[in-house]
Amino acid sequence: MIPRGRFAPSPTGPLHFGSLAAAVGSYLDARAHGGEWLVRIEDVDIPRTRPGAADAILRSLEAHGFEWSGPVLRQTTRFDAYVSALESLRRAGRAFPCACTRREIGEARYPGTCRAGLSAGKEPRAWRFRTGTEPVRFTDRLLGPFEEILEETHGDFVLLRADGYWAYQLAVVADDEFQGITDVVRGADLLDSTARQVALQQALGYRRPRYLHLPLVLSPSGEKLSKQTLAPPLDDGRAAESLSAALRFLGHPPPAGLGVADLWQWALPNWSLDRVQRAGVSASDPSETSSHDRTPL
Repeated sequence: MIPRGRFAPSPTGPLHFGSLAAAVGSYLDARAHGGEWLVRIEDVDIPRTRPGAADAILRSLEAHGFEWSGPVLRQTTRFDAYVSALESLRRAGRAFPCACTRREIGEARYPGTCRAGLSAGKEPRAWRFRTGTEPVRFTDRLLGPFEEILEETHGDFVLLRADGYWAYQLAVVADDEFQGITDVVRGADLLDSTARQVALQQALGYRRPRYLHLPLVLSPSGEKLSKQTLAPPLDDGRAAESLSAALRFLGHPPPAGLGVADLWQWALPNWSLDRVQRAGVSASDPSETSSHDRTPL
């Protein structure tokens, strides 16, 4: 099977260096093995979408020399597919309506209040996935095997939100299946989502992609570099400099003085996962690691 990877940014703002590093790792992992690389705009969280952000992201990718296979997929065109996936889960007894408010649940794991049915007088607000006590197991290509009992860690998680918008977990699983993604390569901040996505794949009868979670770019204070931490946007006029820095971060320091096209020409035959540091390592201090809400085997 030809490898097929993807980069799936949310259009909540411009790309920053952390998203560039994830995109570079995903691109090289697919292209270096003769595979395809797709771009998907994950705009399912409509209230957080910023006007013009998706187009700015695509322009930035082009400036940094990325070439993707086929048209760009936007989640806002996929709502019918999410309805179909939810209906399949409902028929299988794996999805149920929930009337709980966020205030009632708080920050704790969902306690299963509506699992057996809604209380008298209660109206459904959201739909949840019925988790179980069987461990969900997967192997990360960089970090090794993991297992998680979702009922203990997350409880029955949301598929369709109370505000009517689709939850990330369901949308991304349906889209990966639709696009035939064989390899999900992304930042380690999404490691915590993987068991939930694997559980959905199993319940829906979908194929399971291979997973690879790359190290996060951290700020000097140790925070994940992100839009929420006010990470500066990429300067498309300095694309070669940023691309070279991303390659160094991923353990592939290129020769000095190369332009964008020559950097890719150098990187593709030199890409090796063995040279990538383990996820959770700070960009400023490679000796530091961070923990996750999973149990490595």
